[in-house]
Amino acid sequence: MKAIAVFIAACALSASALAKLPAPNDEAKAKAAEAAAKTAHAGKVDAFLLCKSQNKVAAQARSSGKAGKAVDTPACADPGPFVYKPAPAPGAAAPAPAGEKKAKKS
Repeated sequence: MKAIAVFIAACALSASALAKLPAPNDEAKAKAAEAAAKTAHAGKVDAFLLCKSQNKVAAQARSSGKAGKAVDTPACADPGPFVYKPAPAPGAAAPAPAGEKKAKKS
């Protein structure tokens, strides 16, 4: 009897877990886009630091004479500081170029 009650309670809880969540609002979408941009930048910084450390190890191996055939290593590209530029909203009007003026209605 207790097993049936536990089974019914589990079914009721699992049905509520399968409910569809509402669509995220614009603010949540913007936060998600910024988080994705931060993650991508962190990956670039990690790749830059790895490249620098590999070049350092390669230079030490060359100077000690333990390195075999010399291979040129690519230059490391510093990604710079994180700067987030949000994309304009799909319904927002694009700003007019600085050199053009709007036509006046007569």
